[in-house]
Amino acid sequence: MTELPPYWLRDNCPCAECRDPRNGQKLFQIGDLPQGLAIATSTEADGHLEVLWSDGHRSRYPLEWLAETDGGDGRTERDKRLWTAADFAPGIPEARWEAYLTDPAEQAAVLAAVRSDGFAVLRGVPALERQVLRVAESFGYVRVTNYGELFDVRVEPDPNNLAFTSVAIAPHSDNPYRDPVPTLQLLHCLENSATGGDSGLVDGFKAAALLREEAPDDFGTLTRTPVPFVFRDHRTELRADRPLIDVGADGRIREVRFNNRSIGTLRGEGLGAFYTAYRRFAAITLRPELQLTFRLTPGDCLIFDNTRLLHARTAFQQDGHRHLQGCYADVDGLNSTLAVLRRRAAALDAIAALFAGEGAGEYLGEEVTMAEHMLQAAAAAEAAGAPDHLVAAALLHDIGHFFDAHGQESSHGQNLMKGQDNRHSDSGADWLARWFDPEVTEPVRLHVAAKRYLCAVEPGYREKLSAASEYTLNVQGGPMDERQAAAFAELPGARDAVAVRRWDEQAKVAGAPTPGFAHYRPLLAALMR
Repeated sequence: MTELPPYWLRDNCPCAECRDPRNGQKLFQIGDLPQGLAIATSTEADGHLEVLWSDGHRSRYPLEWLAETDGGDGRTERDKRLWTAADFAPGIPEARWEAYLTDPAEQAAVLAAVRSDGFAVLRGVPALERQVLRVAESFGYVRVTNYGELFDVRVEPDPNNLAFTSVAIAPHSDNPYRDPVPTLQLLHCLENSATGGDSGLVDGFKAAALLREEAPDDFGTLTRTPVPFVFRDHRTELRADRPLIDVGADGRIREVRFNNRSIGTLRGEGLGAFYTAYRRFAAITLRPELQLTFRLTPGDCLIFDNTRLLHARTAFQQDGHRHLQGCYADVDGLNSTLAVLRRRAAALDAIAALFAGEGAGEYLGEEVTMAEHMLQAAAAAEAAGAPDHLVAAALLHDIGHFFDAHGQESSHGQNLMKGQDNRHSDSGADWLARWFDPEVTEPVRLHVAAKRYLCAVEPGYREKLSAASEYTLNVQGGPMDERQAAAFAELPGARDAVAVRRWDEQAKVAGAPTPGFAHYRPLLAALMR
């Protein structure tokens, strides 16, 4: 590992001196590192590379992290499932709106489908005006354009866009005349009683990949030729010069802009080659096997990637009404929400594994296991009507017994019963702080101090302690003196820590029925940042 360039290694030091622990942002400039920086010594231990630098700084890197490869930003064809219509014969990616709102796993599945397949449909979104904005805001931010924060797709008496008529619309992407183009589009069906007016999607990345396979020279032409996309009306004039197919530095397809209505006049050399390639690509997008057609009914909201998918509409008769409300958003917001949901899920999986694994072991000589103890504390907090953050603190208050001072899993709790203070309240709070705010972590950090405080200020409290709790009290410093107790009482989290401490002492009843960890998972997910 030490063959890595020294400046790269030091630039990625994860310690709190180098990076803000809340957001990971670096606290130094690259020019602040000394000239001739070198590794003085390095050792591998406990799954980490530990480095002492020539300027005296120390760094600690997880070996697993050092071995990772760059996954990129997920925007190119490498991270997509390219599809034809037949791939959705079993059904398109969809979910019920209420389930999406209430179940983080369901929301993550919908957003992952948009990221991988390019689209998903939410069913049962109330067929009310402006609900499409609420859908966009569930994962990101609305992109306001000259069409407003939302737009109505229906027949207009004086349309400034063919979308606001009843004619058929060929596969296309929206707003190619913008740079950056809105990367997501949402269409929410309020009414669809007209004959016709079915929706269609084409995977533009698949079409581009077919062009590359069948006519590589044409593919190259469309990636190299800037196309003037233009939109004008009485109050707007927009232009963006971009290729029909955009590729990244690695040559992979990254974006498709395809809208015949909005292409301006190309000039210069190579026009013949461009139009040969353009016509071939257009013909591919119209292949029946690429066209996925379905009907949106009231309450359906389609979310799709406007830099990848081409959307279309069949013509419709005016024997009924067809009214969709749409808005634009951006895929960075969706990707961010999905990443946070996955990060939270991974964290909750890790916590659940601790309850099921190490938590099944004995709890410091008590008649309950560690997991039973923490679940009983949470149940007591819940029964008392405590706010969610205190239920979470009660549930997680002893999790530090599973970690050492570096946050590494260990049988650290056994040290306490051997007469060595393991400072589990601090290690637990520090481990939890990567996901939870101080309202959760500080009662965890202070719950040991709260026992010492109550033993000092509340007559009869110490006599109620179990034999094991009395033993650990003395290992942890014994009752506070008058000065220490006064100082503790002034701490911002003292009152909450005392509440957690009382539930802690109640939570040692063998065989007491409690909900399992899964019961508290939604509560924890809602509190995670």
